[in-house]
This record gives sequence, structure tokens and C-alpha cells, in this order.
Amino acid sequence: MKRILLLLSFIVAVGCTQAQNNAKIQNIPKYKILAPDSTYRTQANLKKAMPVMIIYFMPDCGHCQQLMYDMKERMKQDFSKVQIVLITDAMYKMVKGFHRDFGLSAYPNVTVGTEQGSYDILNYYGVKMTPYVAIYNRNGKLLKTFDKEPKVKDLAAIVKKG
Repeated sequence: MKRILLLLSFIVAVGCTQAQNNAKIQNIPKYKILAPDSTYRTQANLKKAMPVMIIYFMPDCGHCQQLMYDMKERMKQDFSKVQIVLITDAMYKMVKGFHRDFGLSAYPNVTVGTEQGSYDILNYYGVKMTPYVAIYNRNGKLLKTFDKEPKVKDLAAIVKKG
């Protein structure tokens, strides 16, 4: 009986913690990132009434790179009407290389930057693996998160709802 009570207590505690984490990320977080052009960007730079996709990534992560290759193939048809913010804690030099290698300057709706070791966004989402994706609707409310590499078709479907 004590074991059952202990197990139920554990389940309730985990459930409460998960509910608090989900409630916490319902809104677009405040961030400050250093972009490849040496300027700082914050959530205040986001356009109003437009969906937002925040991707926490690492420039040398194979899954993150594959996600970018797949998204680039469908950027104009599926992702042109969403603001994509790629955030990492990697060194600035790596961010510049990622931005250059993927030709992201061709996409005005894509912002890339490093939080320079502050780990604010990493901690906000509780990122354990990259890429981590959070999609918000045009009102800044959370639609869905992915804690591992999502399928691009799933991202496109959710963005269309936003």
C-alpha cells in the first residue's frame, strides 16, 4: 500500500511539474541574441500578427543541419509567412558560418543569433536535445513544441494554422 501511495505521489508531482513548464512557455519568451551582422535582436523586433517559429539549435548538430536543408526546400511555399528565429548558445563565429553556409540572408523572415552563453532560452524551454522547435500563432500563443527533430511537413501544417 505504501508503494502504491508513493507511486501515485510521484505521478502527481511529475504531472504538476510538466503542467507548470507547459504553462510557462505559452507565450513567446524574451530574448536577446547577437545576429551575424553584429546587431542584437530581441522579441521586440518581431512583426505583430505573424506566426513565430523559435528553433533552438546547434550549428554543428547534424539533425539541426538536416532540418535547415529540408526547410529551405519548402521555405517559399510553406514558411514565407512565419517569422523563424534560430537561437543557439554557440560561439558567434559558428553562428556566422551557419548563416553563411545555409544562405539565410536570402530569407528576410529568418533571424539567427547566439544568446552568448546566457542560457536564458535554453532554460526557458528546458531544451535537452536539438533541434527544439516552438511554434506560436499570430497572437503569440503557443501552438506546439517539438523536443526532437520534427518532420518539415508537420511544421508546415502547424504554421498554416497560426
